[in-house]
Formats: sequence, C-alpha cells, structure tokens
Amino acid sequence: MNWISNVVPPKIRSFLRRETPENLWVKCPESGQLVFHKDLEANHFVVPGSGYHMRMSAKLRMATMFDDGKWDEIAVPDVIVDPLKFRDEKRYIDKLKEARLRTGMADAVQLGYGLLQGASVTIAVQDFDFIGGSLGLAAGEAMVAGLESAAERGSPFVLFAASGGARMQEGMFSLMQMPRTTIAVQRLRAKKLPYIVVLTNPTTGGVTASYAMLGDVHLAEPGALIGFAGPRVIEQTVREKLPAGFQRAEYLKDHGMVDVVVHRKDMRETVARLCRLLTNAPAAEAA
Repeated sequence: MNWISNVVPPKIRSFLRRETPENLWVKCPESGQLVFHKDLEANHFVVPGSGYHMRMSAKLRMATMFDDGKWDEIAVPDVIVDPLKFRDEKRYIDKLKEARLRTGMADAVQLGYGLLQGASVTIAVQDFDFIGGSLGLAAGEAMVAGLESAAERGSPFVLFAASGGARMQEGMFSLMQMPRTTIAVQRLRAKKLPYIVVLTNPTTGGVTASYAMLGDVHLAEPGALIGFAGPRVIEQTVREKLPAGFQRAEYLKDHGMVDVVVHRKDMRETVARLCRLLTNAPAAEAA
C-alpha cells in the first residue's frame, strides 16, 4: 500500500512527488543505452554510444538541412480526405485528425525550398510518425507538387524517404500514387535536374516500389531497413533463413542497391556536394 497516495492529503502530496517528463531519457532500441533527451537532440538523434539512428521529425530534418534552418514551405493542393469512408477499430478520418494534432503536419510528406550551402534546393521529407509515413492521396500529391516545383525552379530535388508503404485505408487511390509519382520523377529528369534519394529507417512497400528507388543517387542512413516486404514475410514465403543484416543499408550497399551509406552528421555536406557535382556548380559557391 502506497502511504503517499493513501494517507497524505493531496496538497501535501504535490510537494512530495515531482512528475518526471516521459521523454527526459531515451532508450536506444539496439544497445539499451539510456541517453538524455537534450544530448540526443544535440547529436541529431543519433545515439552516441551505439551510433543508432533514431527517427527525426520532418521539421527537424528540414532545419538541419537548410542554411540557418530557414526554408519556404511549398503548398500542396487539397485532396479528398477520406475517399472510401474507411473504418476499422475507429474511423479513418479520426486517425487523420489524431496524426495531424500529434505531428503538426497536414499529411506524411512535407515540402520545403531554400538554400543548401548557398545553392537552391527543393527537399521533401516523409515523417514516419504520421500513420507510418504511408503513401496516400495527400502524400502522393505532395510528391508530385514538390517534383513539379523543382522542375519549374530549376533546382535539385532531395527526398528523405521513410514509409511503411501504401495507405490501406485509401485502397486503389493509394496505389495510383505509385505511377503518378513515377511520371513526375521522369518530368524532373527530362529537365536534367538531379533527384537524390536518402533512404531512412524504414523505407518499405509501395514507396520502395516507386519513387524511392528512382533517384540518380541513393544514399542511406546506417542500419536503415529498406525493401518491399519485411524480412519475416520473406522468410515465411521462401522458407529459408535470410543472411545476417538482410535488407539493411550496409547489406544493400554491398549488393548494389544503395550507392553510399552516410552518417547523419555528414548528410548535409554529402547532399550539398552531390547537388554541386550533378549541376556542374563550382565548389566556390558552397557556403
């Protein structure tokens, strides 16, 4: 029996007990190491001991990439919110409202335009915290809008992919975003503008089967899970034990599916250097 809660009056109890913020310490999923949240944030959400790359929000990712953390948000056309009136345990429309309230985003993809080491660039970031970064009507429309905006501005397009795949609550409407985004990538390529993809943990499903694997260069964060179906599903299908590290960034680099595995602290410099190289811009232009 807890004497503080059962005996001590509520007003006195408040002085004896201090509530601790839930996110004060963060546990590394790989090593179990406890890291102070502020230290983790200062290290770009990479666990210092193990090097494990934790998820970053779309806004924080934008802030770390653009010069001085400043960019212009690219507007995305409105789409039908719930085309199928889908409902399982709860209504799909309610899930969308919860995700928007939790992340502060309209949907899974955020777009920005600004300067990266002094050069113009358009960046799209998928936020896994928004319904698993799933590809639906709004996310597909955002990708198309971002690619078209980059083509009009004549800037490189950089995608940070993170997704569990197509959004099942939108059915065929979701799957149709795969060819739509593919066509938008081809339009950017027709303008001879760079399309750089950064694969983060995880990038799977229909996103991997479409625009996430159409880049001119594919970078990946260390340890990122990249593939179509998950390893467990593949094992159950082929009934064989998969190799160690199967579908992880390092394994895919060794087998030619990823060009370079880049630590998050080096990502900004690497992307900027690639943009200069692919646009034939002189190094002197870098800030």
